[in-house]
Amino acid sequence: MSDNEFSSQVPFGTDSFADNPEPRCPCLLLLDTSASMRGAPINELNAGLATFKDDLAADTLAMKRVEVAVVTFGPAQIRNTFQTAPNFVPPVLEATGDTPMGSAIKQGLELLRQRKDEYRTNGIAFYRPWVFLITDGAPTDDWQTAATLVREGETAKSFAFFAVAVGNANTDVLKQISSRDPVKLEGLKFRELFQWLSNSMKSVSQSTPGDKVALVSPAGWAEV
Repeated sequence: MSDNEFSSQVPFGTDSFADNPEPRCPCLLLLDTSASMRGAPINELNAGLATFKDDLAADTLAMKRVEVAVVTFGPAQIRNTFQTAPNFVPPVLEATGDTPMGSAIKQGLELLRQRKDEYRTNGIAFYRPWVFLITDGAPTDDWQTAATLVREGETAKSFAFFAVAVGNANTDVLKQISSRDPVKLEGLKFRELFQWLSNSMKSVSQSTPGDKVALVSPAGWAEV
């Protein structure tokens, strides 16, 4: 393996706990990239991700504390492990395949569990993680097991789970997965959604771990 290959796979700098002992604020994105997202939806989602990264990287505290991971579905795959904003490179998403939402949720929650173990091992404080699911369809795999994991995690306050319904997404299923009512995206306002998410993450990162943070209304991107 060349030096370049190694450095591209193992990010250094602000993701090193020794160099950056700041408390971490994990944000897990579970993104639907199934065939029905082709065209404008996937393009706007990509633009939103770029906005998210830029907003976080421009905030001196958030860039040290907020860590972003991305799991996409279909197929279900980890696209980014948890990285701080300067090292987070938004993947260029393409729409293809079906909607294995259950598998993506399980993969994502396991990735989050592993990251929290790393925080604890290294004595790093962390905020309650956010898990953000965005979908325009319905699961094409077993989602009941994933729903149980989400409910158990919410009850234990292991994370806060949010579901965003795009277009004709099956909100009945989303209500069974998430203990919070799903929020309906207005049109394709992904950029506005990610602007809100970055502002929320910045607010959380400026607080003390464990404190409650008042969030701004999602009215700028959600259907009321």
